[in-house]
Amino acid sequence: MKSSLKHLEAYCEKQKIRLTEPRKHVYSIIASEKKPIVAYDVLAKLARKMPNPKPPTAYRAIEFLLEHGFIHRIESLNAYICCEADHKHTGSQFLICDSCGTVSEAHLCHVPAPIAAMAAHENFSLTRWNMELHGLCASCSVKAHKHASHNCACH
Repeated sequence: MKSSLKHLEAYCEKQKIRLTEPRKHVYSIIASEKKPIVAYDVLAKLARKMPNPKPPTAYRAIEFLLEHGFIHRIESLNAYICCEADHKHTGSQFLICDSCGTVSEAHLCHVPAPIAAMAAHENFSLTRWNMELHGLCASCSVKAHKHASHNCACH
């Protein structure tokens, strides 16, 4: 869900869930990144905000944020980003630029029909679904096209 630290605090208060300092710090670290961040980089940045954090501290905070829908794990990168959706959802789709590393979250609220049909055919009950599409973002695509046409011997 689209969120901010204030939203995280309000959510935890409403749900009567303890929002620890490490959870706040880890959320702020992930939210401040323009690209997905790996857990060890989260831990390194956490060390600037609190004394001598251990890996389990960062991992527990990451798990909490994942469980409550405030962040997503990009499986192919083994990294984390904040959720951009403005609603709770069971599926996530990401457009991942293989050149610059940016990730955009798409917002398909329902499993695409061919995937749902395949799951039904196999008597498979979906509980959550994630899709990662790799390619080039608009900016990198333009750069790649300019580079390719500039190097073309046919001009």
